[in-house]
Parts: sequence; C-alpha cells; structure tokens
Amino acid sequence: MTNRIVITPGEPAGIGPDLTAILAQRPPADTELVVVGDQSMLKQRADSLDVKLSLIPFSLDSFNPSAPGKLSIIPVQTREEVTAGKLNPANAPYVLDCLRVATDKVIDGELNALVTGPVHKGNINNAGFDFTGHTEFLAEHCQKDLTVMMLATEGLRVALVTTHLPLQKVPGAITRSLLKNVISILHKDLIEKFGVENPTILVCGLNPHAGESGHLGREEIETIEPVLDEFQNNGINLIGPLPADTLFTSKYLNLADAVLSMYHDQGLPVLKYKGFGNACNITLGLPIVRTSVDHGTALQLAGTGEVNPGSLHNAIDIAIEMVSHRKKHETRT
Repeated sequence: MTNRIVITPGEPAGIGPDLTAILAQRPPADTELVVVGDQSMLKQRADSLDVKLSLIPFSLDSFNPSAPGKLSIIPVQTREEVTAGKLNPANAPYVLDCLRVATDKVIDGELNALVTGPVHKGNINNAGFDFTGHTEFLAEHCQKDLTVMMLATEGLRVALVTTHLPLQKVPGAITRSLLKNVISILHKDLIEKFGVENPTILVCGLNPHAGESGHLGREEIETIEPVLDEFQNNGINLIGPLPADTLFTSKYLNLADAVLSMYHDQGLPVLKYKGFGNACNITLGLPIVRTSVDHGTALQLAGTGEVNPGSLHNAIDIAIEMVSHRKKHETRT
C-alpha cells in the first residue's frame, strides 16, 4: 500500500526544518513525503547541517516515493529571511499558510495524512493572530465544532477532555455534553483509525481519589459517572472514573486501549515520562488523519544538528498506520 504524507515543518526559526532535513535521510518505504514550506530556507538549513536534501516539485499525476535525501515539495515562501533560533513575527503568516495548504491537500484527497512540526504559539499571537494551537486551528479550518487531542507512545494512548485551559477553568468546562462528545469521538476513531474492534477506555476522575465519594469534589458523582453509565449501558467498555494516581499502573493499563484524562497536565506528564521524544500528538474527530511531534520548537537547538528526530518518525509511522486502518474500515463499510 502506497501513501502520500504531507509535512509542515512549523516555525521556520525552530528545529522543524532541521527535523525535516534529517528525516529525509531515512524516509519510510513506499511513501511519498511531501513537505510544504520554503524551498530555499529548507535547503539552507540542510546545508548548515551538512546533510543532503533534494526537493522535487510535487505532482499529483505521478507517485514519487521518497528516497534517502529526497523529498517532494509544495512551495510556500517565508515573508522574511529566516535566522535559525531567532523568532520573527513577520513569518507567522507563513506558518499558517503552510498549515492551510497542507490541510486542504488532505481534505481534497490528494494526500493521505498531515504530519505537523512544532509551531511557536507566542510568536503567532505576537503577530496579531488568535492562535491557541494546532488542534483548535485544524478544528476551525475543517469546520468541526469539537476535536480531541490524544498523545501516543509505545504501549500508551492518552486523550484529553480539556486541553489548553487555566486549571481553575477546568471543572466548569467539563460538562456532561462535552464528555459525551469526547468519548464518542475517541471510541469512533479507535475503531476506524486504529483498528481496535471493541475498545476499552480507562477514564480518569477529576479530583484526587476520584472525588473520594464526594468528600473531595462532586464532579465525579454529578457529571462523570452518569455519562459513563449511559455509555456502559449501550455496550461501550469504559472503566472509571478512576483516581489518576493509580490508573497509570499496569494493573489497569494492561486492560486498556486508551486513557481519557480530564485535563492537560493530568495525563500527559505520565505519557511524556514514558515516551518523550518517541511519542506523537494525534487530533481525533477530524475528517483527515493528523499527527504531530510531541515537543516544541527548541529554538536553542535550531541549526546545531543536536536534535532527535524520533518523535517525527513516530508521528509519520502512526499516520501511515492510521491511514491503513481507515482504508480497511472504509472498504468493510
């Protein structure tokens, strides 16, 4: 099975261009990797790292599997010259343009999946754009009211009910309606995009000890448990709400296909401890397959060659796996 995977390197001053050039030295088999970005900037970064990079114009009419040192490209120009490690708000529109072009190519069916490099949210905001992250940007661009962020590494998948919120706003944001929708998306995509026939999902409580029967908070009793009961009564395998401090043990994880965490820093520290640098970020609920690296722009490392491409390789491998499962599901249905 052949695939065309599109890559957006992200913030041009960060390590995204480095990772793209290094990735090109060991591309996956039978896959055309198509980078959306500034050709001159990418070549300059590859030259500074002393690695070979040949960028071939993308053609819809011919499948050109990537080979060592060779990627396909859809050109988008930076607004101003890029200096590795130095942010420039003038190039924020370039970052967003790359995302739009790449996403539209996948929506239109020209490419199979989107893999995104790290962006710098602060630089984009400083340029005057209201940007909270890839997940929210892609939801709006794909006209989806709700998407779900999930991170995955070997042996662990963690999805989030809420994402980039101040901690004090989390309890009020977790409603029965939101929880129902998040679980529905997670369950559906585990089946369609990960090939899990009958998923088992562990659900974290919000409060310490999952509320301690209401003594440490009533969100579990009033919001979480009624939703889980409804899904369980319909044959969905949900276990919880469980205390987050004991859920992430083999006793429970060996039973599960995914964990649903109530907020960003409840589940992701465990996942990143287990697999940082070899994990990837996945957006569920989109009409496309999208994965991303699990790290930031690392401006201080840009242009040094001291970067680990493991997360980008993992993001591409998982994107290919998801595309395969999705094609098989569509064939069956």
